[in-house]
Amino acid sequence: MTVAPQRARSLSGPPRTQTFGLLRKLIGDRLALMTSAAGTYGDASRIAIGPKTLYFFNHPEYAKHVLADNSGNYHKGIGLVQAKRALGDGLLTSEGELWRKQRKTIQPVFQHKRIAAQAGVVAEEAAKLVGRLKTHVGGGPVDIVEEMTGLTLGVLGRSLLDADLGAFDSIGHSFEAVQDQAMFEMVSLSMVPTWIPLPKQLRFRKARKDLDRIVEALVVERKADPRVDGDDVLTRLIGSTKEESRPEVAKRRMRDELVTLLLAGHETTASTLGWTFHLVDRHPEVFERLHAEAVEVLGDRPPAYEDLHRLTYTTMVVEEVMRLYPPVWILTRQAQQADEIGGYPVPAGADVVVCPYTLHRHPEFWDDPGRFSPERFSAENTGSRPRYAYIPFGAGPRFCVGSNLGMMEAVFVIAMISRELRLKKRPGYEAVAEPMLSLRVRGGLPMTVHSAQ
Repeated sequence: MTVAPQRARSLSGPPRTQTFGLLRKLIGDRLALMTSAAGTYGDASRIAIGPKTLYFFNHPEYAKHVLADNSGNYHKGIGLVQAKRALGDGLLTSEGELWRKQRKTIQPVFQHKRIAAQAGVVAEEAAKLVGRLKTHVGGGPVDIVEEMTGLTLGVLGRSLLDADLGAFDSIGHSFEAVQDQAMFEMVSLSMVPTWIPLPKQLRFRKARKDLDRIVEALVVERKADPRVDGDDVLTRLIGSTKEESRPEVAKRRMRDELVTLLLAGHETTASTLGWTFHLVDRHPEVFERLHAEAVEVLGDRPPAYEDLHRLTYTTMVVEEVMRLYPPVWILTRQAQQADEIGGYPVPAGADVVVCPYTLHRHPEFWDDPGRFSPERFSAENTGSRPRYAYIPFGAGPRFCVGSNLGMMEAVFVIAMISRELRLKKRPGYEAVAEPMLSLRVRGGLPMTVHSAQ
């Protein structure tokens, strides 16, 4: 008896008549676009937007296939051209042999033993942040995103580059300008010529020159004071690029890899910390538990690496924040060869999208997914959840190389701030008479905290 081959499943999606509405969402509210597609068309859909067609997969098994099981068939996708204008061929944008070479160069810096040795650096930078925040008690609002960006750049410079990035006041604003332009080009599908001197484009050009200047200064300073036994990223990159036969290629590689590291190494953690304080402002009971754990575990001393496994509730809070607001909310790939995902055909050249933001809110795997509940990540609640239902650091070979450093940084900073600074009580809680420090989460609500002396 001959068994007929199983017929491929058909992808559903919005009709072409909705193109202009989809374009408006792409430009104005990208999260709503992906959330609507997941809610309306299920775990797999085909979204035609102007000249682009997105193959959107929103299930742990489908994410596993694209990011891990058949990752060799899926190279970086839509947005790559725009990212390359800012980052060149750095670790986030490169492919193939160049990517493997870059990963091999940088990977040792993120080994467990070396990251553990950086715990003191993180604690020192967090203590400086707490000190700066205390000076604002009783004053006007403090931009928490700006403060967290300064913190994460400080940690990045000392822990990975053995350099003081505080000497470059413009670095945070330059990265912001570069990201704004890259996002504009992506959502406009690169239909606006880059030679048109629009304000964003002019800021982008200025910012890119500034980042080139910063990289050059870092390299010149290090070469003037060579550290034979140094194991930081900067020393390793200088050694790696010496292998290039052409000086201009070596210089470009150094620039691309350092700019990529600087951006990826600070922005994601700063974002997670900003969202954390936004959420705990709305959930004072969470902040109270954070404070109690920090006092119990740390007392009045700075955190050490061994404290990470003891700050269990703080870790759960960070994990839940990254579930609701993942550091990288969308992962784009392009199929190199025709493939099949969950029975759905994917043609060669297709733009494939996995969206951690929607995957982390999939109702099949998360009860009441929009609710902020750190207890989801307690030991008893994580055992039965599919591995790829939660991918804040990506997955597969391109899993974020700095995830361990980022987690340690976030946990230590939150523990130290919640120990030293307390949220203003909301109705239903005991009133607080101490002077208030107002922190404003950009794009969110202000929140007030007071010194916990």
